[in-house]
Parts: sequence; structure tokens; C-alpha cells
Amino acid sequence: MNTKHIALISSELGIPARSAENTMNLLAEGSTVPFISRYRKEVTGSLDEVQIGRIEDLQKRYKEIDERRAFIIKTITDQEKMTPELQDKLENTWVLTELEDIYLPYKPKRKTRATVAIEKGLEPLAKMLFEQQEGVPQTLAEQFLNEQVASTDEALKGARDIMAEWINENAELRDKMRKLFTHTSVLTSKVVEGKEEEGNKYKDYFDFNEDFSKIPSHRVLAILRGEAEGFLYGTIAPNEEEAIEIMDKQFITTKNAAAEQIGKAITDSYKRLLRPSLENEFRALAKERADQEAIEVFAENLRQLLLAAPLGPKAVIAIDPGYRTGCKVVALDNQGNMLDNDVIYPLEKNYKRDDAEALLKKWADRYDTSAIAVGNGTAGRETEEFVKKIDFGKKINVFMVNESGASVYSASEVAREEFPEFDVTVRGAVSIGRRLIDPLAELVKIDPKAIGVGQYQHDVNQSQLKQSLDRVVVSCVNNVGVNLNTASKHLLAYVSGLGPSLADNIVKYRKENGAFSNRSQLRKVTRLGEKAFEQCAGFLRIENGDNPLDNSAVHPERYKLIESMASKQNCTVQDLMAKEDLRKTINPKEYVSEEVGLLTLEDILKELDKPSRDPRDEIAIFEYAEGIKTMEDLKVGMTLPGVVTNITNFGAFVDVGVKQDGLVHISHLSNKYISNPNEAVKLNQKVTVTVLEVDPGRKRISLSMKTNEPAQQGGSQKRENRGERRPETSNNSKKSAPAPLNDFQAKLAELKKKFN
Repeated sequence: MNTKHIALISSELGIPARSAENTMNLLAEGSTVPFISRYRKEVTGSLDEVQIGRIEDLQKRYKEIDERRAFIIKTITDQEKMTPELQDKLENTWVLTELEDIYLPYKPKRKTRATVAIEKGLEPLAKMLFEQQEGVPQTLAEQFLNEQVASTDEALKGARDIMAEWINENAELRDKMRKLFTHTSVLTSKVVEGKEEEGNKYKDYFDFNEDFSKIPSHRVLAILRGEAEGFLYGTIAPNEEEAIEIMDKQFITTKNAAAEQIGKAITDSYKRLLRPSLENEFRALAKERADQEAIEVFAENLRQLLLAAPLGPKAVIAIDPGYRTGCKVVALDNQGNMLDNDVIYPLEKNYKRDDAEALLKKWADRYDTSAIAVGNGTAGRETEEFVKKIDFGKKINVFMVNESGASVYSASEVAREEFPEFDVTVRGAVSIGRRLIDPLAELVKIDPKAIGVGQYQHDVNQSQLKQSLDRVVVSCVNNVGVNLNTASKHLLAYVSGLGPSLADNIVKYRKENGAFSNRSQLRKVTRLGEKAFEQCAGFLRIENGDNPLDNSAVHPERYKLIESMASKQNCTVQDLMAKEDLRKTINPKEYVSEEVGLLTLEDILKELDKPSRDPRDEIAIFEYAEGIKTMEDLKVGMTLPGVVTNITNFGAFVDVGVKQDGLVHISHLSNKYISNPNEAVKLNQKVTVTVLEVDPGRKRISLSMKTNEPAQQGGSQKRENRGERRPETSNNSKKSAPAPLNDFQAKLAELKKKFN
């Protein structure tokens, strides 16, 4: 274990060094983040998933810096240019940009203007001028005329090329310039000549500038997308005169003729070498920052969607609405298994409408249906209205279900494997119904990027996005827990310590041997060893099994402890779980040991109080406003119920039932100032909004959640994403959601620490 890494991580995260070291050891042993967070609190000092995930990321980053440092040291040593002072600098640098600055003069170069001039023998002339020796430069240059250098002007130009490279490679100057870029640079974008009409959606960026340090992530991503599509070109730079003045002060110490040559070299170095180099670096930083913020929004939205309230194990009828091709309808049992399927035409004003009603009533009776799920896509409102008017002879609740990504699932290999004999339309209806029963169990089958919550998911770093979203899925699955006897292999794959292969083996074992009656039987699953058992057992649930603790989050390694508690109370474990008065008499301090501390004991007692509790909210019925079905039905000043469908950095999108979500800009989410939309709303939250503006031509609706909103025509905010399309079908962790540590955060912190 690298002690320097421990100290750096401890300092950066503000946690005890022992917590950092112990967590790193657990990760090295193969423990997962959910397992460490839940079952090793005494060891880590009660670090949460976010902190543990950041330790994992930081450790990886420092290892990469170590590898780069080793390469640089070897390269310089092989050049026989290593000195004790240089070695010390390299060994004690933990900022990658500093490391690269130190390395820059020694970095093997391709042919440059400076190397060409050096080959012509002009380096001594450059040194004379750089030292600002007295004398006429042209006279000095005459000494270096040869077959390759025909004139003094050519000699001086070559000397300036050499000096320009020296200036660019000066670590102290690059440090100063980085400070200038950090605090004063401006991001500017212009339209590419002749692309004004074709790139009209980027009109707000045709002549745009904003401080680099303040520009929001969605505007950075919009400009970068505009550049990628060939409509915009952008720059990031500070004031050129200020930059050159700083360079003059560092390198020009006299007012002689040699200084004039240095001045020319400085201007050339800045424009040709230094500015482009730092601009590329800061463009990368801007992209990293924008990616990180967009990924965090996406991850938090995904977390909220995955943890949406489930209906629970109840039989449902699911309808995938449609006009011309009819509505695909399926009947599912309480575990989501398909019992029946058909096509109905409830929106046609003839006998087919009566047939549709008859079928639904027959199925509701035959399959003891508890609820009906209606997809919120095309014809969703009309279908919902039709179903709600049917008299089933009993109460059957009707739910509108967000079907984003259902088509992705229905065409996937997962769906083909589950329903090889049915087409995509039937599979899509099944997915809608299963989302109502248990959103988490169904949504894990879909690539998180296809679920449709976030912004610019195709523009951000894809590996970081995948890492972040995968962590969110793992966190949610293990937070809720998984029924070992009913979970699909796709859900089991996200359980701590398992993965696709072991999940598949569990399902095969279940088919061959029947349901698990206790957690210990997991050891009989092919290739599921003790380490995997340790990691996964506490997150798997067995209802009505041999041991009541198997249906709780209590880890098997603590069963003997609970049995001793029950023995001391002269009762069974089941009695202890069922009777609050027995649990209240337990003094957890009596059971503290070297292995088990108060934190774990408190978790155990909470779990005994509410075993197998589901952390998700209870599902609630939602009703759209009657008579509001299209944008034309909306009027400025209307107050309507709605559902939050997407959250971005600039606001939240709300579905009010008109097939086009409206935007509540961040400035209209609350009566008080907020900097993050998540402070005011959550995904799937039921809200009340006021219509500020309706623009059917551009398919835009402006809404407000402020109370006492003075609704006036034209009073809406300008759409903050400045001409971009609504965050694609894609589209966006607060602190509770694990997200990858982006190098930008570390780099920015380092820059601020150094320059403030």
C-alpha cells in the first residue's frame, strides 16, 4: 500500500488516514462499494458509497500519475540529463500538468522550427540574444552564416524560433499563464461563415462570449456540439496584451536591441505555441467539467427513476397505446410473467371499441387484475380516458407509465431471450406493465443511456458515463435488495459480488433444484465461492425461508450474534423480530466486540425492527387535468397538475398531458433562489405548474412552479439551453449517488490552491 497515496487521499477527501487505508485494503481484497459501505462501517469510519467510490477513483488516478512519473524519469535518465534537483522535483509532484511542464524541455520532439534552427548551428546565437548581450544583433548573426543560413535575417529568425520554444517550455511561465487562463479567459464562439441558416438552432451562439470560469456545462456542450457539426468555431483565451505583458516582464530585463529580438520571440511564442497549447488544455478542462456536471445530473435522475415507487407484486394489465395499429395489451401475473396478449382498438368509434372493453373486463376478472398500466406515448391520454370509464365491478387503479426506453428493451437480446415467440410490440407492452410492478427490476435490463433522463448523453465521455451509471444501478439494486427466488439474472447481475456469470448460474440452479430455502444454499451454486458469498448474501432476500433473517439485510456473518441476543431474552429470533418490547430491552453496548461496533449493532437493530423494508415510496395515483390533451388546449395563466419527467442543470421538464413536456426554468422552480434544480424537484414528482407561454410552432411550453406567479403573455423565461433541442431522448449524482471523480475537480482544486 502506497503511504503517499493514503496521505493524499486522506487530505483531499478530509477523512482520517486510517479510514482511507482500510478502505483501500478492502477494495484490494475484492470487496465491493455497497458491501463496504453497509457491512464494514467500523473499519472505514462509516464512509458512505460516494466517499468509497472517490477513494477508488483517486487511487486509480494516483497510480496513473506514478506510472507517468516513472516513464518520465526513465526517459530523462536515458538522456543522461537527470540531476538530483530535477529528480526531487519529479518525485514530489502530484499534479499531472506540473509533471508534464517539468518534462516538456526533455520530451522527444518531432522536427520543429526550433530543432531545424539548432541543426543549422543557431543555438549559440539564440543564447547570446536570450542573455540580452550588448551589441548589434545583425553583427552577432554574421558569425553564424553558412551554407544553410544565407543571411543575417534568416539567422535571427532561426534564433527567435529557438527562443520561442524555450519560452514556451519554461515551467514558471506556464504556471503564470495557467493562472491567467484560469481567472480571466473567455470562451467565445462564432458562426462559421455561410452556415447561418443551416445552423439556426445554434443562433444564440453565433456571436457569444462568457467567462470560462462561470459558463454552465450545458452551454459548453452546446458549443462543442455546434463545432462538431460544423456550424460554430470557439476559442478560450485571456486578453492577449495582458498575457504578453506578463511574458515581457519575465524575460526582458534590458532595453537593448537583443531585447527587441526577445520581444518578437515572445509574441511568436504566445501566438504559435503557448496559447494554442494552453487553449487545448483548457478546452479539455471545460469539456471535463461539462461532462462531469452532465453525468452527475444524468446519474441523479437515473437514481430517482430506478427508485421510483413500485406497485408491488400484483397482477396487472398493461397497454401500449396506438392509433392506427391499435393498442397492444398483455396480462401479467404478480411476478410479471405474461399470461395473455392481444390487440384492441379502443379509439375507433365502432364495435371494436366495445370489443376492447369486453376483453379488458374479461381479463380483469380472469386474472384477478389489481391495476392497469398505460404507456404515456402516442394515444396514451386517450387510452387512459377510455380505460377509466370502464366499470370493472371492482376498484382497479389506472396508472400512466413512462415508456422511455421500452422500445429499446423490446428490440434487445434480453427481450428476445425472454419472449422469443413474440414480436417487439408485445414485448414493449410487457415492459410497461413490469415497470409498474417493479421499476427497478425492469429498468436494469435497459442500457441506462436509453432510459431518457439527462442532457447530452451522446456528447459526454462515454466511459465515465457508463462507470457512473453502472455505479448508480449497483447502488440502487443493493439498497433495495433482491428476491433470490424471483429475480431475473439481469437484476441479480448487479448484486454485490455477483456479475452476469454468477447470476446466470444462480438462475440455472434455481431451475434445476427449485427455490432457495436459505442463503447457505448459495454456496452450492457453481463457481460461487466464499468471497462472492460474503459480498452478495446480505443483499439477497428469501421470503418464507428456513431462517427469518434470510429475508432481511442482516448479513449471515451476524446470525450467531442475533441468536445470542434472542437466547438472552429467552425467545426465538422470530420472536425478537416480531416483538418490539423484546428489542427495546437490548443494550447494544453489551454486544460490542473487536469485530462488531455500535454502528453495525445499530444497523442490525433497525433491520430487526423493519426486516426487508423497501426504501422506496408507496405508489400514488396521478390525474392530468381534464380537457387538456394538446398544446392548443393550453392557455397562459392556467394552473395544472404535472409530473416531472426530466431534470437538467437549467431546469426541469414537466408532463402536463399534452404530448409535449414543458420547461420550468431553474428561476421558476421556487420562490427562493436555488442553484440546483434537485433542491426543488425530483423525477416523477407530482407538481402544480402555471403556464407562462405556449409556442406551438416551436413546440415549446414555458411553465412555472412559483406560487402567486403573475402569469402574463410573453412573461416566460428565455429557454436556458439557448437554442438547443430538448435534451434528447437521452437526457442526465447529487452527493448521495456515486459518480466518477473527474480529473477536472482535482485540477481545478489544485489551480485554485496554487493561485489564490
